Formats: sequence, C-alpha cells, structure tokens
Amino acid sequence: MTETPRNFFFSPARALLSGASGMIGTALVRTLTRDRIQVLRLVRNPSVRQLAAREPTRLDGAGSETILWNPTAARPFRSLDDLAGVDAVVHLSGANVAAGRWTAKYKREIVSSRVDSTRALVEAITRLNPLPRVLVCASAIGIYGDRGDEVLTEAAAPGIGFLAETCVAWEDAARAAEDAGIRVVHARFGVVLARSGGALAKLLPLFRLGLGGKLGDGRAWMPWITLDDAVGVLRDCIRDESIRGPVNTVAPRAATNAEFTRALGAALHRPAIIPAPAFALRLAFGEMADEALLASSRVVPEKLNNAGFQFADPEIGPALRRLLSS
Repeated sequence: MTETPRNFFFSPARALLSGASGMIGTALVRTLTRDRIQVLRLVRNPSVRQLAAREPTRLDGAGSETILWNPTAARPFRSLDDLAGVDAVVHLSGANVAAGRWTAKYKREIVSSRVDSTRALVEAITRLNPLPRVLVCASAIGIYGDRGDEVLTEAAAPGIGFLAETCVAWEDAARAAEDAGIRVVHARFGVVLARSGGALAKLLPLFRLGLGGKLGDGRAWMPWITLDDAVGVLRDCIRDESIRGPVNTVAPRAATNAEFTRALGAALHRPAIIPAPAFALRLAFGEMADEALLASSRVVPEKLNNAGFQFADPEIGPALRRLLSS
C-alpha cells in the first residue's frame, strides 16, 4: 500500500494485541513485526502458547510472543509484569455476530466477548507505569443501525437495536483508558474482504457455482474494506497521534448489496441472479437477518479522508478483481 505523505509522530516499540489469531489480527501481527515492533499476543488457550513457543512461524510469524489471559477471571493476567514496556495496545477480540441465529445465550456471548474483555484489558493497562500511548479498540459500523440512504460520518448518532447498543457499550468500556490519559481510537469496521477468510470466503463457493445473488431487494448499503486497507488503517491509528475517537474503517466508496453482488459475479465470471428474499433470511436467521444481513448503513470514512489516508482499494469492482486474481 502507498505510504501516506504525512509525519507519523509515534513509532511503538512493544505492542499488545488481542484477537491475534483472527483474520485481521494475523495480518496485523505480520505488518507490525515487519515494522520491527515487538508484538505480545494475548491468548486464552495454553496449548496455543505452547505451539507458539515450539513453532513461532506457525502463528503469525517470528517476532511475536504470547501471554495467557482470561478476561472473565478476577485476575485476567498472571502478572502485570508481563505487560511492562507496552506502548501500544490493539484490542480485536469478539465473537462472530454472523455465526447464526441469535439465541439469548449467544447474544450474551457477543456482548461479553466485547464489553467485558475491553473492561478487563483497560483495567490492566491503566495500572501500567508508564501508560501505553494508544489503545486501538475494534468496534463496528453496526453502531449506526439501519439508516437507509442517510450518509453516516463518525459524528452520526448511534442507531437502535441490539448491535447498536452492543457497540455503544463496547466503546464506553474503553472510556477509563481515555480518562487515564491514553489516546483511544475506536476502529468501526465494515465488512472486511479477504480471499482467505471472513464473509467473502464464505460467499465464494456459492457464487462460483452460479448460485449467488442479492440479499433482500439489494438496495441496502454495505460498508466494506479490504483486509490490506483495514490493516493499513490500524497501523495509521497506532502511529498518528492526531487520530482519536471513532474512525469509520470502510472504503471511501460504499456499495449497495446489489452492486457488491454484481461485482462479485463479474470478478468470478459467473451469473449472480438468485436472490435471497428477506422473508427467507428472517425465517432462517431471525433478528440477526434484519440487523446484520439486511440493514443499510451508508458509512463514509470522513476522518480517514481528512487525515489523507491512501486507500489501496477504493472501489468494489477493482478490489474484488484484485483479491480473486491473486
């Protein structure tokens, strides 16, 4: 990706990262280690830590270390000494909101995996001396709810619904870090597109068979961003001390679901004419269909545009062609 022609004021030496085994986290670890930043990966499973010690290249490459934590425990960390010298923190943990129907139990997991883990992490890092310079915490464009064709910048008010309320609580959970003097950034992710994972990887088998199509009437706006650009945004959010608060982590040119569907079909040279009617999606997925699959959020990255961020993939058609030809 083209480097932005701006002065970066902060180059961290030691970064703490949760969610490092996910699609975004894995790519971010590789970028940070390439920048010669020592990465401490927070893991919950002791076997993951043991594997990392034996075969570091199997888990996000050499140059990273692992620290066990349990955000639901009274003492999430064995010792805060493990975090000494951390000057940047990136928190990406969270249960998949589109894994299936939202039962009451799974909704509690969605909230806890975001809100409770953020509180636990913030409580720990605010006890460090010196404090980290920055906390970049994942959030989502779900905070805006279903807003039709309304153009939504970071200044837009939150919407209504389970996802919006969850995102508000998620961002509020980081407030103590800001109160302590840490610069806090909330990366409000749209749909992150990568060939190897996420929503796109799940769609590819159907579309390759010519069975893909728009969701509902296809008019819902679908904020998106490629994985390369998402990692670039996180990197800039860490390094640029002028960036703080919510940051819409989406491409500059939003696409409707119908436009995305046509672009994906064209990139694969397959028809994309079999729609998934709204009633069928609601029957299959219940509440999740309306909030995660059919909701319309025309989100624009105003802060990134103002900061001069250079998107490698600003348009959906060329972005999909690049991803699927690589």
